[in-house]
Amino acid sequence: MEEKNYLREDPQGGTRRFRARKAGYRLIFGRTILTLILLLVQIAVLVYLFLSPSRIVTIISSVLSFGLIIAIINRNGQDAYKITWVLILAIVPVFGGLFYIFFEFQPAMRDIRKRLNTVKTEAKPFLHSIPGADGIRIADDSDMAGVCRYLADQGFPAWKNTSVTYLSSGEHYYEELLKQLSLAKKYIFIEYFIVNEGEMLDGVLNILSRKAAEGVEIRFLYDGLSELLKLPAGYSRILENIGIHTRIYAPIHPVLTGMQNYRDHRKIVVIDGETAFTGGVNLADEYINIHSRFGHWKDQGLLVRGEAVRNFTLAFLEMWNVAEKSQQENYRPYLNPPQPVMAADGYAVPYTDDPFNDEDIGEHVYLDILYAAKKYVHIMSPYLVIGSEMVQALTFAAKRGVDVEILLPHIPDKKYAFLVARTYYKVLLEAGVRVFEYTPGFIHSKSFVSDDRQAVVGTINLDYRSLYLHFENAVLFFGMDAVLDAERDFIQTRSQSQEITMAEYDRFSRLEILTGRLLRLFAPLL
Repeated sequence: MEEKNYLREDPQGGTRRFRARKAGYRLIFGRTILTLILLLVQIAVLVYLFLSPSRIVTIISSVLSFGLIIAIINRNGQDAYKITWVLILAIVPVFGGLFYIFFEFQPAMRDIRKRLNTVKTEAKPFLHSIPGADGIRIADDSDMAGVCRYLADQGFPAWKNTSVTYLSSGEHYYEELLKQLSLAKKYIFIEYFIVNEGEMLDGVLNILSRKAAEGVEIRFLYDGLSELLKLPAGYSRILENIGIHTRIYAPIHPVLTGMQNYRDHRKIVVIDGETAFTGGVNLADEYINIHSRFGHWKDQGLLVRGEAVRNFTLAFLEMWNVAEKSQQENYRPYLNPPQPVMAADGYAVPYTDDPFNDEDIGEHVYLDILYAAKKYVHIMSPYLVIGSEMVQALTFAAKRGVDVEILLPHIPDKKYAFLVARTYYKVLLEAGVRVFEYTPGFIHSKSFVSDDRQAVVGTINLDYRSLYLHFENAVLFFGMDAVLDAERDFIQTRSQSQEITMAEYDRFSRLEILTGRLLRLFAPLL
């Protein structure tokens, strides 16, 4: 049986791989299977209560469901999300009611919401006190002043002294990442959703271990799903042993909790406060096409230098201190590095979104682009699972003459998401939106480009999870050559894609369309 190697400290100070337990042994006795079994036991208890013939249970469940339905309808939030929960409560009152309570009223969720608000309150004054953080007065581009004012009010000022380099593939991203990591002198901050063993992670860790030995401060944050599904047990301790300070956001425990629904989907790298990376690329081999899972993997990223890196730095430090309780961070030393003067004329606004604020920041920026567009909006996204607001914005832009085009995968990573996405094609095509599927494989890029003047690249998919349930990040940039680079990449990718016309849509399997429409009822929870 094939064995896997894990990273550990080398006596000479480098890194090497060492033999671990066999894969089959890990699968049977590892924490992943144990966690899943315990979660299934808890779900089975809920199902038993639902099937219980007890009259008392029936009465209690009816009262509970009725009360929860009233509460859900009157809550702020997306109508589709509320409708899904109401439907579940109506069909399976006991199971649905208890499941809703598990997800929405956990002490752990209140704790992290409180921690997040505290961290943001502590951090906000540091950024806005820095000269040059101009999120309101965009004198040379008045059309962008509104969205910049909005983002500044949310804690994300716009910066002018910044350059943005568009990276059109995971391979290009990885090449630049290794180059910039090797130049680090003071600190490296890394935050990813997916971290998996392989050549890509090895390349990064080889540099990090060397930099740690040189005295560079390194912090590494990753989501708990990677700890459960991708990495060997105790991986954070392995990283600590080579000088990489490590934290895990929301580790998966064998207890039903709503926290398991809110993942850290962000991808952020900050180097010395002067250089930052973001985009769709995670630390796993499929993102750079070493390992092929769904045909060719199309991704993208950004390399940001200059003043705007401060937004990234603060965003990482906030999440670092949310992941674990710690003493108040002194942010100022990390936010005031000497900044080189950049020749770029435009502005960059790195921003984040989270499920615990009252603003759907990621969606609002996308909607602003659609409603402000005059000539075109070109979109790349791996998923299309959207609410009525986004459907209306897309179709309205097309109806008023804007060239709206959406590039989606032809080979999906999640079949259910692919089926749901295709249920939107008809209404989009009828309004004049052009839809393309990337035939060589899977698109993981997340970008909006509009009118040769503004673009957004980041981690925010066009689905409920990204727009409402996950921690996300992106960069709005305008008046820069990188916008044109993003548009050229869109055109190049489109040339490898199949346009889905109404005639093509009519040839889709009726069974698959029906299945997609049924799944769409529960799309906000998928």
